[in-house]
Amino acid sequence: MAFSHILLGTGTKPTHPVVRRISASDLMQALTRGYNDFAAMPSHAVFLCVIYPLLGLLLIAMTLGYSMPLAFPLAAGFALIGPLAAIGLYELSRRREAGLDFSAGHVLDVLHSPSLAAIVSLGFLLMTIFLIWLAVAEAIYVANFGYGAPTSIPQFVDDLFNTSSGWNLIIGGTGVGFLFAVLTLTISAVSFPLLLDRDVGAAVALLTSIRVVATNPVTMALWGLIVAALLVIGSVAFFLGLTVVIPVLGHATWHLYRKAVEPDPNPHTAYQPRDRSYRSAADFPAALFPARR
Repeated sequence: MAFSHILLGTGTKPTHPVVRRISASDLMQALTRGYNDFAAMPSHAVFLCVIYPLLGLLLIAMTLGYSMPLAFPLAAGFALIGPLAAIGLYELSRRREAGLDFSAGHVLDVLHSPSLAAIVSLGFLLMTIFLIWLAVAEAIYVANFGYGAPTSIPQFVDDLFNTSSGWNLIIGGTGVGFLFAVLTLTISAVSFPLLLDRDVGAAVALLTSIRVVATNPVTMALWGLIVAALLVIGSVAFFLGLTVVIPVLGHATWHLYRKAVEPDPNPHTAYQPRDRSYRSAADFPAALFPARR
């Protein structure tokens, strides 16, 4: 029964949300509203996302010491887990849209969502795709250069741009990476925001995201290009620009979900986070007993 809830959500019959057709103007509106959310709570968003570029720098520094050719695939692969990393931003946008308190502490309200198990399962799927991408990227390098690692960064750059094997690596790696990016966009375009909004289960959320992309292939391809371009721009200055780019994209993704999926005609009662009401120290002994609360 628990497994069925993870896949299909509440009820005996899965409810499939209605998907809309969207245009390029809807993407611009989603980005504008995403920026407005960021402007309303920049300190929250930067705090949530600053760990992302720092983690990227740390992992790339470690990679340069042991497996230099994996540095770029590792940096590019972060986009594959971006939809999961932005889950807290979706929650803040959801609360702001609903007129609720959207202070930074409410990011943890995700832990009280009835769809938490489904969110975790989809997150595990994205992490698996990320690890497979790294394995495939390493295999492409080995196929072109063998198992020997370059002795220095200048040598690696020279081999990359001045040899046929290097260009095979660039073209092949970019092509395969593009396929991984398309797969990730297809299954996660709206799946995480949908799970925060409704308890529909991981399978329904994933299928709905696929339907959104299938219904709007050109528009969603444009969205993927916008995301990729902004991530590249944000990564130029040692990933520091990502502290702005990621939260704007995260908030915008929530609004893209609102554009692409019809609202639930029978919305469920919003999940209630744990009571955070202030309690005085004078209430200490009595507060331990439920009958006195």
